[in-house]
Amino acid sequence: MSRLRIFAEDAPQAPELVTRDGDEIARELRKIGVAFERWQATQPIATDASQDEVITAYRADIDRLVAERGFTSVDVISIAPDNPKKEELRGKFLDEHFHKEDEVRFFVAGSGLFTLHVDGKVYEIECVKDDLIAVPDGTTHWFDMGPEPNFVAIRFFQQPDGWIGHFTGSDIARRFPRYERA
Repeated sequence: MSRLRIFAEDAPQAPELVTRDGDEIARELRKIGVAFERWQATQPIATDASQDEVITAYRADIDRLVAERGFTSVDVISIAPDNPKKEELRGKFLDEHFHKEDEVRFFVAGSGLFTLHVDGKVYEIECVKDDLIAVPDGTTHWFDMGPEPNFVAIRFFQQPDGWIGHFTGSDIARRFPRYERA
C-alpha cells in the first residue's frame, strides 16, 4: 500500500504526517507541484510480460501523459533481487539530485521509495503497484529501491538522453531512513 510521510528536514525520526490514503497523498503532493495518480491495466499482465505488452496494458494513460507533458520516449525498466548489479544500480540514485526534466514513473509491479526535499520539508513516498508519481524538473530528491530491489516501472522522458542526474552534494539523503519493504 502506498505511503506518504512528511518530515521537517532536520527531524528524520519524527514524521509530521503519515498517511496511506491515496487521495490525501495526492492532495499533499499537489501542494508542492508533484502529481500522484493510480492507474489500472486494461488487460492482465504476466510477470514475464514484454515491454510492448506492459505498454499496451496502460496505453490510454500513457498516451494522455505523453500528450499533456510532451514526452518523447517511454520505456519499461525491470529490476529483480537477483540482478548482479543491484548494489550499483541502487547506489546511483541514493544521493540528493535533480533533473532538468520531469521525472515520471509508473509502478507496474513491486515498489520503491521516492524522497523529495522541498522548502525545508522531506516528503517520503513509498510507491507501489499501480502508483504514478510525477516529480517536476528542478525538484531535489533521491530514490531508493531497497537492498533487494523488485519492481517493474514505466519511465517517461522528454530528453533523448534519458535519465541525467545533477547531484547537489548535500548529505541529507544519508540522514533519512533507507528503504526496507514491510
